[in-house]
Amino acid sequence: MSTAVERFDERARARVGEHARTVVHEDELLRHPAYTRVLHWSVAAFFILALLSGFAVYTPWLYRGLTPIFGGGPTTRLLHPWFSLGFVVCFAFQTLNWLQPMSWTGDDRRWLRRVRDYVANTEKREPEYVDFFNAGQKIYFWAIVGSAVVFLISGIPMCFPKTFGRPTVYVGYVLHDVAALVMLVGFIVHIYEGTAAVPGTLHSMTRGTVEKRWAWTHHPAWYRRASGRDARADYEAAVQRQAGQPPGKEEQPRP
Repeated sequence: MSTAVERFDERARARVGEHARTVVHEDELLRHPAYTRVLHWSVAAFFILALLSGFAVYTPWLYRGLTPIFGGGPTTRLLHPWFSLGFVVCFAFQTLNWLQPMSWTGDDRRWLRRVRDYVANTEKREPEYVDFFNAGQKIYFWAIVGSAVVFLISGIPMCFPKTFGRPTVYVGYVLHDVAALVMLVGFIVHIYEGTAAVPGTLHSMTRGTVEKRWAWTHHPAWYRRASGRDARADYEAAVQRQAGQPPGKEEQPRP
């Protein structure tokens, strides 16, 4: 089965690549090809639809405000499982797509020991060993993977209560709510990290590219592999160039 899924994934990559074109400028690097971006925004769309329809069904004080979006209460109840299934399927392919760069390494344990410095933004650059994703991004990703599995499994008895019985359905409701809350909190953090916290990240998921200075600042090991250049040397060269600019300019390159 995994082989069939991988073949489907490869065909999807090829088809998306045939109809999409990513423009990479001289001072940029390709970070996310079109296939990855399509999956990412499909996951986001289905998650938001599942979230809103779930809130509409679950929360009485949101029922009147949200159910008209989906055509009324009965339609909302009907669509919610399909939105959730769409989210799980798209995220499954994103998991397959990112399986290798999301794998845990010894460098990730090193990164976690300095997580306070990352949160406090005390350093201008990430350590040289940070590759395509840092440990925080990997933890978030695998937390969503686990939550999506729980989300799917717990939703099955909720859709077929007569088959599974009340005790199983009640447990399913609790697990479903916990998984949904974990994903919601993660989603909020993800939006913050991809916009205000690390400017330039959103561009990678809209245009597919990032500035080289963004790459050598946040993912030096990936920058070295993608460009064939030394991240620290290019960073220091940029600092020296900026030091010669008129007063008022930043002394440190920013992403």
